[in-house]
Amino acid sequence: MNTSSLEPLRILISGQHGQVSSELQKSLVGLGELRILGRDQLDLGHPETIRAQVNAWRPDLIINAAAHTAVDQAESEPELAFAINGTAPGVFAEEAKKLGIPLIHYSTDYVFDGKKASPYTEQDVPDPLGVYGKSKLVGEHAIAAVGGEHLILRTSWVYSLHGRNFLLTMQRLMQERAELRVVADQIGAPTWAGTIAHSTRLLIDRWRDGNAGAWGTYHLTAAGETSWFGFAQAIGEQLIAQGKPCATLEPIPTSAYPTPAQRPQNSRLDCSLLQREWQVSMPDWHGAMLECLAGQR
Repeated sequence: MNTSSLEPLRILISGQHGQVSSELQKSLVGLGELRILGRDQLDLGHPETIRAQVNAWRPDLIINAAAHTAVDQAESEPELAFAINGTAPGVFAEEAKKLGIPLIHYSTDYVFDGKKASPYTEQDVPDPLGVYGKSKLVGEHAIAAVGGEHLILRTSWVYSLHGRNFLLTMQRLMQERAELRVVADQIGAPTWAGTIAHSTRLLIDRWRDGNAGAWGTYHLTAAGETSWFGFAQAIGEQLIAQGKPCATLEPIPTSAYPTPAQRPQNSRLDCSLLQREWQVSMPDWHGAMLECLAGQR
């Protein structure tokens, strides 16, 4: 395909109601025809359904926005997590390579153990702590093994105004309770799904205009950093500004909030390579959160 052509694209997107997929459906308007495949059309646990859908439609670009993202649940259903997060991405990559088209796939900060003192770069060696991170890393390796034109975009702490996420959970709990305990020793960058979708649109535009950077793995999160406690404080400030009730927040260590899956203490990702290679820079997490919340009013 002539990437400098501005003819309408046929874009296949896996995942229908997920946070990133929902925002992609807004950000990619005007690029061409979007084929959104939900669970009814695409069972990522069965690779043959992937091949059938791709071969039937023969898109110009595939975006895999579907994943098994229930981190704690993955610990008790590893086979499903590895099928969706590990095997399926490789199948998408195989089909994309056969058609000679790019694949965009989203991964996670959970491929790292979080023990590094500074933000992780793409050159750091992954060492996931749990099933979710391990399954996502298998998916990364599967795509890389196939080769072809692909972008693996690692992000973190994704939230939006729909689905299940920290932002919506905190908004609800803060208005229901008088006090709330929130983990304060895990550090990362809350990343709005709208930021991910907008950045994806920019990457596609660069590719179409013939200004693509190198294909491969990149980090894509909001700029800046905070803790889950800091994120909760920012959410609470907006509730108070709107005259809504807000719980008193208490910072606690991870050890005081045990979960089935172990979380990285440091989820910070260095996104400078994406800026250098693709000229895509990321907004500050707090400003992006305010932009997200503006859509709630």
